[in-house]
Amino acid sequence: MGKRDDLIAQYADDLRKKCGMEPDMALLTKVTIGCGPAIYNADASTVAGSQPAELETVKNNFLIKKLGLPDGPALMDAINQVIETYGKSERNKYRVVVYYMLTKHFGKEKVFG
Repeated sequence: MGKRDDLIAQYADDLRKKCGMEPDMALLTKVTIGCGPAIYNADASTVAGSQPAELETVKNNFLIKKLGLPDGPALMDAINQVIETYGKSERNKYRVVVYYMLTKHFGKEKVFG
């Protein structure tokens, strides 16, 4: 298995154990590929759930630009809900896992083909 496959397995494990959901592996793989090389960078591969600027970045760059959602309070509510599901005390919130849960939350799986 390659490095990306190892990471996908880690993300699936987080979804099962920390978020209490069974991942759609095809979608998880597509979200992982969509994140590009950021998944290999220790800082870029995680989301700092307690930093408002980081959450704004998730909202603007992922929800609005990637998923094509209109800006509004529902976006930040969804991000906060996902962070809560992942666990606020969880230090490493993988970006792919957060993006995966947001994609499922808004029913935007079609964005990833």
